[in-house]
Amino acid sequence: MSPQNKMSNATAQAERRQRDRVADCEVAIVGAGPYGLSAAAHLKALGMDVRIFGRAMDFWASKMPSGMLLRSPRVASNISDPARTFSLDAFESSAGVPPRAPLPLETFVDYGRWFQRELIPDLDLRAVANVRRDEMGFRVVLEDGEEFQCSRLVVAAGIGSFQRIPPVFASLRPSQVSHCYQGRDLREFHGAQVAIIGSGQSALESAALLHESGAAVELIVRNPVLRWIGGHSWLRHLGPISSMLYSSHDVGPAGISRLVAAPSLVKHIPLRIRDKIRTRAVRPAGAKWLPPRLKEVKATTGRFVTEAASVGQTAEIKLDDGTYRSVDHVLLGTGYSVDVSRYPFLPQELIEDLDRIDGYPSLGAGFSTSVPGLHFIGAPAARTFGPLLYFVAGTEFASRELTSHLARNRTVRR
Repeated sequence: MSPQNKMSNATAQAERRQRDRVADCEVAIVGAGPYGLSAAAHLKALGMDVRIFGRAMDFWASKMPSGMLLRSPRVASNISDPARTFSLDAFESSAGVPPRAPLPLETFVDYGRWFQRELIPDLDLRAVANVRRDEMGFRVVLEDGEEFQCSRLVVAAGIGSFQRIPPVFASLRPSQVSHCYQGRDLREFHGAQVAIIGSGQSALESAALLHESGAAVELIVRNPVLRWIGGHSWLRHLGPISSMLYSSHDVGPAGISRLVAAPSLVKHIPLRIRDKIRTRAVRPAGAKWLPPRLKEVKATTGRFVTEAASVGQTAEIKLDDGTYRSVDHVLLGTGYSVDVSRYPFLPQELIEDLDRIDGYPSLGAGFSTSVPGLHFIGAPAARTFGPLLYFVAGTEFASRELTSHLARNRTVRR
């Protein structure tokens, strides 16, 4: 056999070996919050080989203020499973927990962990340290150094990396400023003076919790008035007409609520209009059960902070009207800004190949990205599919859309 023929034969053999190789698993999911758990449950039910990483409900358990109540109604707080069997009601019944509305954070965390134990008992608690592309899909490196290969990677890592911290507060000492999503025990501020920046649910509820913990609280709000969800309550008591105006998810005002409940339709709306729908549906506002708890909380509206500095043991902030506040702590209820480049496990070379819109990944069918085999679900998908993907209620659509797409494009494993 000639050297050329030998080389061709060796190449063919190498190609056959490459075709015969399989990844260690079909799908790896990064994140074990509601979206990751739901996606894993749906994909496993399809018979896919799935590995999921992270501590179940960790962000909700360790980064949300203790004592918080969920803004979403109970019916919109179910984590989706294929048979719709493992609902919030089912958990409460099995655990002997009395149903409550609004839903306490602690109950929701317990529900998510029960969901995980029942449907994903093989959850891997290790964190993903790094991922990189290879010829078979992705090589995933875990926090302890173990590596494995997967054909597809689903990022369901939540919003923990996306805290929005306005630059004006950068000069304050870390002990004098924190974000609502840092998991501070608000009871430690008993007797302290605290300024809260923001007018969304996290800021307003934190103000109530701080006041009830014995802190002296002032809300500083850029908007001229505080807004409350469900202000036009009469629209919700019109029988069939109300059903046409509002979905059970309760995301957005009349009309928009019904549109938001159809992410497949929202995806086809021009981006400029889609953004308007998204920002209107989730504009800063508080749940209707908060005002009675805030009656004794000082609220300064129509003002914003222009300067902030550490002066001794206090934080001194200056407002745009020239007035000053000296407080022990500044709590930022300033929400989050999605930017997937801030996920620490995604390398820069992968980010550079990812089509993005202001930090959000540009997504196609099945939450697919411009990087083959890479998918994002949860908040990073909201720029494409609409604001339902910011909420637990979006797990139903996300998991079914993802599973359907992966089933249609499944690679046969040898």
